[in-house]
Amino acid sequence: MAKNKNNQAIWNTRIQKESSNLFQKVGNSIDIDKRLYKEDIQGSIAHVEMLFRQKIISFKIKNKIIYGLNKIYKEITYKKFEFNKKYEDIHMNIEKRLFQIIGDEAGYIHTARSRNDQVITDFKIWIKTATKDINNNIDKVIKSTIKLAEKNIETIMPGFTHLKNAQAISFGHYLMAYVEMFNRDKKRFLNNLDSLDESPLGVAALSGTSFNIDRNFTSKKLGFKRPTNNSIDTVSDRDFVLDFLYAISVCSMHISRIAEELIIWNSDGFNLINLSDKVVTGSSIMPQKKNPDLLEYLRGKTGTSYGNFFSMLTILKGLPLSYFKDLQDDKELVFNSNDTLINCLKIFDEVLKNCSANKKKMLELANTGHITATDLADYLVREHNMSFRKAYQKTAAIVNMAEKRKKNLNELTLNELKKIREEFKDNADYKKAIEGNTNIECFNEWVNELKENNYLHNHARMWFASIWVFTLELPWQLGAEFFMKHLYDGDAAANTLGWRWVAGIQTQGKNYLASEWNIKKFTNNRFSNIKLNENAPPIINDKIGTLIFIIYTPFLNA
Repeated sequence: MAKNKNNQAIWNTRIQKESSNLFQKVGNSIDIDKRLYKEDIQGSIAHVEMLFRQKIISFKIKNKIIYGLNKIYKEITYKKFEFNKKYEDIHMNIEKRLFQIIGDEAGYIHTARSRNDQVITDFKIWIKTATKDINNNIDKVIKSTIKLAEKNIETIMPGFTHLKNAQAISFGHYLMAYVEMFNRDKKRFLNNLDSLDESPLGVAALSGTSFNIDRNFTSKKLGFKRPTNNSIDTVSDRDFVLDFLYAISVCSMHISRIAEELIIWNSDGFNLINLSDKVVTGSSIMPQKKNPDLLEYLRGKTGTSYGNFFSMLTILKGLPLSYFKDLQDDKELVFNSNDTLINCLKIFDEVLKNCSANKKKMLELANTGHITATDLADYLVREHNMSFRKAYQKTAAIVNMAEKRKKNLNELTLNELKKIREEFKDNADYKKAIEGNTNIECFNEWVNELKENNYLHNHARMWFASIWVFTLELPWQLGAEFFMKHLYDGDAAANTLGWRWVAGIQTQGKNYLASEWNIKKFTNNRFSNIKLNENAPPIINDKIGTLIFIIYTPFLNA
């Protein structure tokens, strides 16, 4: 326990028996909180300067105390200071040594404060500094990630959902996803600085002090924005600890996620990345092995961060106000999580610098699993006026055919793709249209008229084509084919041009839309059920960039 220069316990008038060895062992925290020596001395100097300004202590006493504290600081810095577990914590170790250096006047140092506000002040200053250190290391990781991403902007790889090939992406784009995560981690740590910027110094044990102290002065002196508001809350508050541990846990989780992916991709089953010998280890029995141990370390250490965070939550769960010995564990949990994260960030930065993409393997894997299927569906929506669900269905049909033939989409032959168009003719909507069995009365009559008479009036031909393309949403190519099959006067060139003109392809962006009023007007109101899509946009582009599209677009437009 802490003793004064006469070797008497500070609280000896109440505690008259020496604590048991077991109690002293359990009760002391010097092995943990000696890391706070710098902050403790800094806080004590600000405190005695305030005491002098408020005329609570003399100029002589202030100077002697500050001299002694600076001497102690040098001793600790140069490892000439002897920490003694008998004196319980960093505060009492420093105070004991101060008595040895300047004598009884050292006793003035604790005027108008308690270890309760002293330790929280030290702790907040330490976490503020630690936060900046963490963010500096995150910046290094971000820089290394960006550097690796820049090298792989055009490196094609499969993007995964459920670990199944989903869509083609750039390896560089993938890496930048983690840059976003790490940037959020930085913000999360920075956001915590606001609560850390409230100075606890001056609230004493729990209810302040009767001395006329100036908390604004010590706050400014120690780099805080303001003093805390409520003394009871200040002593018992560990929200800033939880915030810090939470931010560490989230950052650790992000490191663990990318570590997990890199482990998978480095495996023989994927072989998408290469790791330098600098960041792998060998096997004790299998000579060929190169194991990603560092990545596994990163993944495992996330458990440490989570454990410390939940330990602190558990400590606070049922704790009444204000101060209890339970809170002593907060520093060990924070120091451990902080050190673990700093170490993990440095390791991960080293891994990134020694990681490269297996571009050939990435491209090979990207060419499997039909990962351009979504792009095909999007193309059909964008270029061929198709609803996404319909485009989805038609693309799925192509994929099914490719799988039956054990081929990728780009491996389908011309003959195979030609069959798709023929297979479409088994489509129920198409069959209803050519059989005159739709829910549009006039269209059904024109189908029958065409089949029976092999002729339609020009107006009817335009209405027919418009309904076929925009209301029934069938491919214009098959409509043109149906006309040529039945029209006596069918001319291939004129027929194709007419259908393209109705669809809005021939005159770009200008389609012909049949309307209910127009049909009724020129058919003397002969038809009653005429529900048409009179607002359909034109089919803007009929040009297809690949041979595959040329062959199967007529089918897909259905």
